[in-house]
Amino acid sequence: MTVERGADNRPMYLYLLLLTVAGTVGLQGWRTLINNFAVDTIGLDGFQFGVVQSVREVPGFLALLVIYLLIFFREHRLAAYAAIVLGVGVAATGLMPSFTGVLLTTTVMSIGFHCAETLNQSLTLQYFGPARAAVVFGRLRGVASVCNLAVGAFIFLLADLMDFSWMFASVGAVAVVIGLYCLRLDPQMEGIAPQRKSMVLRRRYWLFYALTFFSGARRQIFTAFAVFLLVQKFGYSVQWVTALFFINNAVLMWAGPAIGRSVARFGERTMLTVEYAGLVAVFLVYAFTDSAILAGAMYVADHLLYNFSIAIRTYFQKIADPGDIAPSMAVGFTINHIAAVVIPFVGGLIWLADYRWVFVGAAVLSLVSLCLAQFTGVHGASSPKES
Repeated sequence: MTVERGADNRPMYLYLLLLTVAGTVGLQGWRTLINNFAVDTIGLDGFQFGVVQSVREVPGFLALLVIYLLIFFREHRLAAYAAIVLGVGVAATGLMPSFTGVLLTTTVMSIGFHCAETLNQSLTLQYFGPARAAVVFGRLRGVASVCNLAVGAFIFLLADLMDFSWMFASVGAVAVVIGLYCLRLDPQMEGIAPQRKSMVLRRRYWLFYALTFFSGARRQIFTAFAVFLLVQKFGYSVQWVTALFFINNAVLMWAGPAIGRSVARFGERTMLTVEYAGLVAVFLVYAFTDSAILAGAMYVADHLLYNFSIAIRTYFQKIADPGDIAPSMAVGFTINHIAAVVIPFVGGLIWLADYRWVFVGAAVLSLVSLCLAQFTGVHGASSPKES
């Protein structure tokens, strides 16, 4: 099983922390700026912006290519290159103010992000045993929340002093500089199992695949329609949506590490049961409430519960062959993104009939996940003492 060597893992932990900062600053900066840039500077219409968002998800399917890139690159160096590619894509966005330009830079940015995220997850599971991997994931989530708040504050304070090209360049440069610095580091450790350089699909990993797929489908419903409902039905202003963003990240600064420790202490089955039972309630309230405050509270609750999903990866770590981790993280990332193409389209059609059925459907998906989560106890995988 994955090695657990205490302080020996510190170089890799710091390396993953740097990569998390690079990826979060780059992606969050892009997300924060792209809507206004697309409308105010380029003049994209709704259809064109929808195409941009679809293009952003396509590289999620290309995560499988990471497996074959590992033939030519060491995994930690490939992660650093991915951070650089992410940063270049973000930095170039403001320099190409056209529909074609945004499609090109979004593709570059997204390739870098999806590769970096896949490798970040893989390296965490390889270098930290089950007793510590969940804690590391939780800490990295907390760091990401701090970065999100910092990017939001940076853009809020400097939006009137800098144009879009400088703001995109600034946040992109952070990712590029960190990626270049990481290329100088060697956080590798002896005793790590060599990773297979081909796609791995095993029948005994079926539960990991299923949980990953339903997690992606459920998440896409909330990503695509949650804020839309807050604005359309409850009349949330930009200021209120921004306030929810700050509340989410402020909560996760504390909750991220706490969730990681809880997964390690109570086990995957318990934590996933809490997550999915909570999400059933969240989606049903979202579907039927007429309270703007309660709907906003459910939005925050969803973001909190979503972080429990690190238990899916630590569950896989406990049942997987050590050499299957990198290729399986790539496969899982691809499975997760299958829903990204289908769900927004299908959900949009259902929305035309009755928006409530969209969230009832999400509650049903959560209920299915709740049932699947009860099987994570096989092979002792739910035991928090296993390492």
